[in-house]
Amino acid sequence: MYLSLLSDEVLAEAGKRENNRVYSTAVVMWLMVFQRLQGEGCMESAVLEVPELPTIFWPKPCKRLRTGAGNMSSYTGAYNAARQDLPLSTVEQFSDHAFAQLTACTDGSLPELGGRRAFVLDGTTARTPHTEDLKLRYPPTSNQEGESHWPLIKILVAHDLVTGLGMRPEWGAVNGPDAVSEQRLFERAVKRLPEGAIVVADANFGVLSVAFAAVRQGHPVVVRMTAQRARSLLLQEPLRDGTDRHIVWKPTRADRKSHPDLPADACIRGRLIVTQVQPSDESAPFLLCLFTTLDDDQEKIVNLYGQRWNVETDIGTLKNELHLDQLSCKTPQMIDKEIEIAMLSYNLVRAVICQAAQKAGIAPRRFSFTKVKRVIAVFERRIAAAKSPQEAEELVQQMNRCLGQSILPRRRKKRKTYPRAVWHSSKPFPRRKAQQ
Repeated sequence: MYLSLLSDEVLAEAGKRENNRVYSTAVVMWLMVFQRLQGEGCMESAVLEVPELPTIFWPKPCKRLRTGAGNMSSYTGAYNAARQDLPLSTVEQFSDHAFAQLTACTDGSLPELGGRRAFVLDGTTARTPHTEDLKLRYPPTSNQEGESHWPLIKILVAHDLVTGLGMRPEWGAVNGPDAVSEQRLFERAVKRLPEGAIVVADANFGVLSVAFAAVRQGHPVVVRMTAQRARSLLLQEPLRDGTDRHIVWKPTRADRKSHPDLPADACIRGRLIVTQVQPSDESAPFLLCLFTTLDDDQEKIVNLYGQRWNVETDIGTLKNELHLDQLSCKTPQMIDKEIEIAMLSYNLVRAVICQAAQKAGIAPRRFSFTKVKRVIAVFERRIAAAKSPQEAEELVQQMNRCLGQSILPRRRKKRKTYPRAVWHSSKPFPRRKAQQ
């Protein structure tokens, strides 16, 4: 799948510029994907993977590749240098190309909303290693106890509601003079969303600047609003269940101050929906306030927002399965590439899930990302080591059968919920503090 996404222009440019070296652009990006998909994604395992790669990676192989894998060095210096030299623009271009191709060949439409796609956006934070360059670019958090150890990055992701495919994220500093908000990151990311896609977001994005940026790019919005902001749009009327009113959302004085680039006639025409909902954890019902520019039925819009939680599981997958919670590279340039490659790796697995879902005739969200990733890791080496096309085809069939069995169970009884709590762990050593 990775090779099919590589355009001829990328391969031709790589071969022309890199003099057919072993660690070409296509090889380096694949090895970085390989590292991200492995449990222990070290450079040593990536280098040892090079002799097993298909010959299509090298249209005109060099002497070391022609004479056999025995002449390949297992040292990581050349691969590390190639990773450092890999242009970030190349990674971004390929990530965008892969996302566009995978989105085009998967069905993420919502029939109940006219066949349109919907993307759910949300933000999260990630830690980086403690280096001077990263501290300058992504300053750590500080409080009355002093400065923390880890530099922090704020990342905004946008995921297809049906397929789970993720667009190339936007990120920036959490603290310091260059700190960015999730709303600012949204204004940069919305320009790359597929045409006409519906934007679904929680109350943190229920502000005029976000909705105006989306509408200006031609995207309908379904965003949650805080009760205070909803009351202000209703001219301080009390919130009532069943409210569905057409409104014109105009910027306030505070909106003008924080976003001086808003046009003088900036406004958004839409609907404010207020409905009482019952949380799935059986807690007390509450009034849900939604602002939308869609004209569809109220129940469909509320059900659409009810699926927003999928992005939380997607973020959990990125952090837990692809280790995006604690980045490992030690320079700002490599951190940028690491985030891009992590999303590319995620999308490759999601594309395999979409293929399995299409064959099984069920929704892609019903599949376990973790199990699918493990199935791919097991069968990848077996298929590569197949001695004949027939053997490879048999292994592919076995893999597809295992992929079809990677469906999340439908629980007949709801699992009991508990309040958030953690076991206390004793700390025999004093807590380290940053040097003042």
